Order: sequence, then C-alpha cells, then structure tokens
Amino acid sequence: MKTLESKRYIVEEKIGYTPMIGRLLSMMEYTRLTTLEAVNDLTQEQLDYGIDGKGNSIGALLYHIACLEEIYVITSLEARDPNEEEVQRLTVGLELGEKAHEEIHGKEIEFYKQQLEVVRKRTLELFKGIEDTWLDKVTPFGPEYLANNYFKWFHVFEDELNHRGQINLIRNHMKSK
Repeated sequence: MKTLESKRYIVEEKIGYTPMIGRLLSMMEYTRLTTLEAVNDLTQEQLDYGIDGKGNSIGALLYHIACLEEIYVITSLEARDPNEEEVQRLTVGLELGEKAHEEIHGKEIEFYKQQLEVVRKRTLELFKGIEDTWLDKVTPFGPEYLANNYFKWFHVFEDELNHRGQINLIRNHMKSK
C-alpha cells in the first residue's frame, strides 16, 4: 500500500470523492504536507517570532490558514454566511495584522496542527457529498467579482502556499539572527 508520503507528487482521484474533487484534494494534501514539514520542529518562541518584532508570526500565519479554510467551508460547502460566534472567532485569524500579532501567541505547534486538522477533517467530510459539477457553480466573490467554486478552493491552497513562503522567509530570518 502506498503512503501519502510516497505519493506526494501524484495528483490523482481519491476513493470516496468524484474525480475532479479528488484531484483538487490531492493538491490540497500536498500543500498541507509541505506546510507541516516547514513548521513541525518549531518551538513556541519560534512560532511567535516576528521579523523585527512586528508583522505576522508563523503561528499567526498557521492560524490564518486554518481560519481561511474554515470560512470557505462555511460559505461554499455549507452555502451559508458565518454566524456571529464564527465571525468573532475567525476574524482575527482572517485579518492578521497587529491584532493577530497581539492575540495569537503563546501556543505550541500542536495547537496549530490541531486547528488545521479539525478544519481539514470537516472539509474532507463535506467534499464527499459534492459532485464535480459543483466546482463550476459561480457565485459572488466579494462585493465586485464572481468566482466559481473551483477557483475558491484553488484560492484556499494558493493562500496557504503564499503563507508558507512567508513562513520560510521568517524561518530564514530567525536563522540569520
């Protein structure tokens, strides 16, 4: 039996999912695998580190990745607006910036891994009931644009890839100090 690690460079269908959904999930799995590889060995102090004491920390970026996926679960897979509790809980992680810098710190890597795991488990569960044609459904994307669900979920892992680049930059900065 092939493991996820041995198939990391294979974009393929997934058992239990329609063909296109499976391929999308393959890309999301690879993205998450490499994100976790970039942070697995970090201490709480390293997760809280901000370049020159400012900006987003690695921990805040990981929290953001989990919050972004959760908001897309709510708005696209569950096809609803977030409730007040969800808005309150997710806003700091979605917006990042100074407030995130102040509020998201003091956590070990297991906290962030759990956040990522919980939302991904929900994502995988909900994608099981989705047909490939759902990916082509077009809905509003912000106040000015339209997007199909395929783009929205591409954006979820595109955002994670971009933030992983930031994570690597922060790690390199820490090494040089």
